[in-house]
Amino acid sequence: MLLHQVLGLDFPVIQAPMAGVQNWELAVAVSEAGGLGSIPCGMLNAEQIVAEINAFKQHSNKLYNLNFFCHEMPEFDHHKMAKWEQRLASYYAEMKVSPPKEMGSLRMPFDEATAEVLEAHKPPVISFHFGLPAEHLVRRIKSWGTVIMSSATTLEEGFWLEANGVDIVIAQGIEAGGHRGMFLTTDVASQMGTASLVTELIGHIRVPVVAAGGIAGHQQVRHMMELGSAGVQVGTSYLLCDEARTSPVHRAALKIEGASTALTNLFSGRPARGLCNRLMKEVDVISDAAPDFPYASIALSPLRAAAESRGLADFSPLWSGENRAGCREISACELTRSLWLGAE
Repeated sequence: MLLHQVLGLDFPVIQAPMAGVQNWELAVAVSEAGGLGSIPCGMLNAEQIVAEINAFKQHSNKLYNLNFFCHEMPEFDHHKMAKWEQRLASYYAEMKVSPPKEMGSLRMPFDEATAEVLEAHKPPVISFHFGLPAEHLVRRIKSWGTVIMSSATTLEEGFWLEANGVDIVIAQGIEAGGHRGMFLTTDVASQMGTASLVTELIGHIRVPVVAAGGIAGHQQVRHMMELGSAGVQVGTSYLLCDEARTSPVHRAALKIEGASTALTNLFSGRPARGLCNRLMKEVDVISDAAPDFPYASIALSPLRAAAESRGLADFSPLWSGENRAGCREISACELTRSLWLGAE
């Protein structure tokens, strides 16, 4: 069964949740156009999550998706952070800033307190990255009538998600921008292209599979549907849309022809695909020096702020998939319709 038939949408198109570059406004535009708009909640507190839900509902009566992370929070390693700050010392001196004294806003996992806040709202759809929350929380979410989606990057992860109660599996191919959803492996070599992963999952699991990664236009959408995908999830193409809050330096980087992307752990501690910038080129894209997720971002925050104030993207996470052909400065409503209908 196709995604829009399962969820009652006009089009089987999901806007990928993208923390840091969007809020409810992008989600409303996509949902109003007939797709499924998503609100990233992994960096929001309870009050902010409720505010996002209320704002969405004030502007639309359509379905929406709330997205959360499901990672284990490791102990904060002071020694590793000190070594990471030492590695960045020359950049601090150059930018005339000091290492931060506070942690700031971190990506937090879905927990009991979050479920308590959401219960009154009974969100129509909730998606997860890095697996699923505890079994009792999955049961609680399902008791609201909420549809649960989560990302799989391997066949084994797809099996695990289906066995643990997911309703829809998002097949995140290696081409996708942002954080890899991998949770049963840390081996980047295990990651597959979107088409191959979709084919593998469709052949072995029973729940609907949604394709994500490298989908920038109508032709890619058609290809994934021909492979048997129940729908598509698109992120990068929305980054230049009117309703996105993509920063000026990020927008500029997305427009550079021929700019390459790579998987890097420098900005958060987990592999994520973004446009290559100075930090990635000089430190290397994957570094053992980077603290565990989500702590790596702490030491970079003053560098990022100082550089961006000068119009530089040297220390910013410029999340992007491999295919930027669909990035256009138009309304997300128009983009959503063109992805499915093909009207350029």
